[in-house]
Amino acid sequence: MEHITLLIGIVIVTALVFDFTNGFHDTANAMATTISTGALSPRIAVAMSAALNLLGAFLSVEVAKTISGGIIDESAGIRPEVIFAGLVGAIVWNLLTWLAGLPSSSSHALFGGLIGATLVSVGTGGVNGDAVIMKVVIPAVAAPFVAGLASLLATRLTYRVARNRDERDTAKGYRAGQIASAALVSLAHGTNDAQKTMGVITLALVTGGAVAPHADPPLWVIVSAGLAIALGTYLGGWRIIRTMGKGITDIQPPQGFAAQTGAAAVILSSSHLGFALSTTQVCSGAVMGAGLGRKGGVVRWSTAGRMVIAWCLTLPAAALVSGGAAYLAERGDWGVTAVAVLALAACGAIWAASRRKPVDHTNVNATGEEATEPAGVITAALQSVAPPPAGPLAADAAGAPAASSAPVAPVVPGAPGASSAQPPHDLAPAAAATS
Repeated sequence: MEHITLLIGIVIVTALVFDFTNGFHDTANAMATTISTGALSPRIAVAMSAALNLLGAFLSVEVAKTISGGIIDESAGIRPEVIFAGLVGAIVWNLLTWLAGLPSSSSHALFGGLIGATLVSVGTGGVNGDAVIMKVVIPAVAAPFVAGLASLLATRLTYRVARNRDERDTAKGYRAGQIASAALVSLAHGTNDAQKTMGVITLALVTGGAVAPHADPPLWVIVSAGLAIALGTYLGGWRIIRTMGKGITDIQPPQGFAAQTGAAAVILSSSHLGFALSTTQVCSGAVMGAGLGRKGGVVRWSTAGRMVIAWCLTLPAAALVSGGAAYLAERGDWGVTAVAVLALAACGAIWAASRRKPVDHTNVNATGEEATEPAGVITAALQSVAPPPAGPLAADAAGAPAASSAPVAPVVPGAPGASSAQPPHDLAPAAAATS
C-alpha cells in the first residue's frame, strides 16, 4: 500500500463512511419496487442487492476517473483537508434526506460538497466547469425524463402484451422478471455509485502525492469502496424504500418490472460513457413513469414535488455546508478537529431523531396513514375537474362489476322495496343498476 499520512487516512475513512451512507441511502433504487410488490422479502432483497453492488464495483472505473480527474482539477493545489470538508457536507446532507425519507441524490451531494469546498479553498480555477456541465448537470436533467419515458412505454407495452392473459398465469413471470431486473439495477448501481468513492479516495491519494495524477484506482481502493457500499446496502435505507415503493405511486408487478428494466438500461449506459449521474433520480423517474403508464395509476405529485425540491437543493446545500467546513479545516489541525466533532454531533442528532419513529424491514410495507400520504393537491385537482368515466370502465376502475346496459327503471319513493333515504339524483341510476 502507498505511503499514507494521518490526514489522508482520515479522508479515506470519511470517504468510506460516505460510501456506507450512499449504500443505505440508495438501496431503494434497486429494491423498493421489488419489496413493495412482495416479489422478494425485505431481508433477501437487500442481501442480494448488497452482493451485486460489490460485484458491480469491479466492472468499470470510468466514473471513478470522472471524479478523480474530471470535476476537480488535480493540479490546482487541492489539499486533503478540502476533500475531507467536501465529504462532511455530503454525509450530513445524505443523513438529513434519509431522515425525511426523501430519495435525493447521494452523487449530487458528493459533487456539491467537493465543488463547495474547492471554491472556498482555491476559487473557481479548481473546478472544471465544462466537466460539471457535460457530465453532471446535463445528465442530471435528462436522465429522469429518459428513464421515466422508457418506463412509461415499457409499462404500457407490458400491459398490452398481457391484456388477454389471466393475472394469476402471469404473476410468476412478473415476479421472476422483477427479481432479474432488480438484480440488474443493483449491478448497475455498483458500476456507478461505488466508483464515486473510489474516485474521491484516488483524488486524496493524488493530492497527497501517494499516487500519480490521472492514475486508475488501486485495487485496495476498489475492494474497500465495494465492501463499504455493500454493507450500507445490506443494512437497508428503509425510510427511502417506503417512499419509493409506496409513497410515489402504487406499484404493481408489471410496473415494477418495467421501471427497474428502464432504470438499469439508463444507468449502465451512463456508466459506460463515464457520466456520473444520479441513480436515485433515474430510478425515481422510472417509478413515476411506470405509475403514469398503467391505466388508472396515480402518481402522488405532492411526494414527487418534495423529491424534486430536494434534488434542486442538494448541490447548493451540500456545497454550503462543505464550504463552511473547508474554511474551518484550513485553519490547521484544530480546524480539522472542529469539523470532525461538529459532523459527529450532527450525525448523532439525526440518528436520535430517526429513533422516534423507526422504520425497518418489519414495517417498511405498512399500510395506512403512517405509510402513505394522500394523493396530493395536483392529483386531487385533476380528479375534481375530470369527467367520470362512463360505461363498464367506471365500474372496473372502482373494482366493482360493470353495470348492465339494459334500461333501468327509476326508483319511486314509497314503492315496495324502495329505501326511505334516497341517494343523490346523479347517483340514483348507478344505485338502481346495482340493486
